[in-house]
Amino acid sequence: VQLQASGGGLVQAGGSLKLSCVASGRTFSNYAMGWFRQAPGKEREFVAVTRWTGTNMYAADYSESVKGRFTAWRDSAYGNTNVYLQMNSLKPEDAAVYYCAAHPLSGVMWSRGGPLDYWGQGTQVTVSS
Repeated sequence: VQLQASGGGLVQAGGSLKLSCVASGRTFSNYAMGWFRQAPGKEREFVAVTRWTGTNMYAADYSESVKGRFTAWRDSAYGNTNVYLQMNSLKPEDAAVYYCAAHPLSGVMWSRGGPLDYWGQGTQVTVSS
């Protein structure tokens, strides 16, 4: 199983970035998949999760700090499951390493930062003021 995140970079405050995460190696269709971030010297923070609500149906939940600015969604292609994070109106405080994750359940483990079954490597997001 592998989760591969990409799309990070340097952006000015107010700008946008789209992160992608490709999950492979097993079926993730009914898994919760989402994003966390960790800034230097800070604890890992929940950002967003897409949770399975029925056949090919998903809902997304967000932390209050990103609600209205970030959008998470997912799709499948070539046997892999992809989860995305569109980040708009970026602020300097959004700068962090962003990680994608997957777990069979959606629930408090996401807001608590774990434990989750699968994690991807991080992708750095830098926001200049």
